[in-house]
Amino acid sequence: MNETTAKRVGKLLGTLRASILLTGFIGSALLLMPLQWVCVKLGLPASKSIPLYFHRWLCRLIGIRVHVKGALYDDGPCLMASNHVSWLDIPVLSSAMACSFVAKKEVGAWPFFGTLARLQQTVFVERDRRAKVGEQRNEIYARVAGGDRLVLFPEGTSGDGNRVLPFKSALMSVAEMGLGDETESQPVVVQPVSIAYTKLSGLPMTRRFRPFFAWYGDMELFPHLWEAFSLGPIDVVVAFHEPVTLTERGNRKQLAAYCGACSAEGLVRAVMGREEIPVEGLKPAFFGAGEPERLAAE
Repeated sequence: MNETTAKRVGKLLGTLRASILLTGFIGSALLLMPLQWVCVKLGLPASKSIPLYFHRWLCRLIGIRVHVKGALYDDGPCLMASNHVSWLDIPVLSSAMACSFVAKKEVGAWPFFGTLARLQQTVFVERDRRAKVGEQRNEIYARVAGGDRLVLFPEGTSGDGNRVLPFKSALMSVAEMGLGDETESQPVVVQPVSIAYTKLSGLPMTRRFRPFFAWYGDMELFPHLWEAFSLGPIDVVVAFHEPVTLTERGNRKQLAAYCGACSAEGLVRAVMGREEIPVEGLKPAFFGAGEPERLAAE
C-alpha cells in the first residue's frame, strides 16, 4: 500500500469512526433527555447522577480515558475553579464528579447542546455586563449554598491547551459570602482544578495535535467535534488541587491567582508526565504569561 492509498484509507476510517461515535452520542443523549427533564422538574436526586453516568458512558464511547489525580473536596459546599480547553471539558469533568457548570449565556441558545446544558442545570452568565455581576454572583452562591457543586471557568474563554490564561476574579467574589447564619457562618470553599489533554492513541499529544481537541478562537463547534471524533482515543488528566478559602488567600484577586497557579502547575506536570501533583506552597507570583512554556523547557 503506497502513501497516498494509506492516507485515503486513514481518512475513510476516521470518517467512519466519527459517524459511529456521533450517532451513538446523539442517540444516547436523546434517549436520556426526557428522563433527565422529569428528574430536574421534580427535584429528584437522580437529576445529579444521570449526567454523571451518561458522561462516563460518553467518555468510554468516544475513547476518552480520564485519569484523576488528587482528592475531590467532599466535605460540604464547594465552588470548583478550572482551566478551560474544550467542549470536551464538560464530559471529562462530569465523568469525574456530579456537578453543574457556569457558562456564558450564549451556550443556552445553542441547538441541542444548549438543551443538554440546561438539563445539567447550568448557570448562565453574561460575562461582559459588569452591572450583572452581583446578580449572577448571588445565583451562583445560592446554588453552592444549596449543596450543588458548580464548576467555574475563570479564564472567561477556552484556551489552546498548551497554557493557562489568567484567571478573572469577578465571579469568584462568591467566596466573599459566608455560608450559614451569622453566628455560624462558614467561608465558601474553592477547589482549583486542572485539565490536561496528554495523549493521542497512547502517544504524547504534541502541540501539533492538541488544537484538534482544544476549542478556542473562532473555531466552529460541529466541524471541530467531527474532527475530534475522527481521531483515535485520548488521555486526559484531571487534577484536584488543595481546596482554599478567601480568608486564607486575602482577597478574591489573590484567590483567583492561586487557583490559576494551581491549574497552570497541574497542566505542565500532566503534559510532562509527572505523577506527583504538589498542592502546597504555590504562590500567586508563579502564575503569569509564558509560565507553562518556561517550566516545560526546564
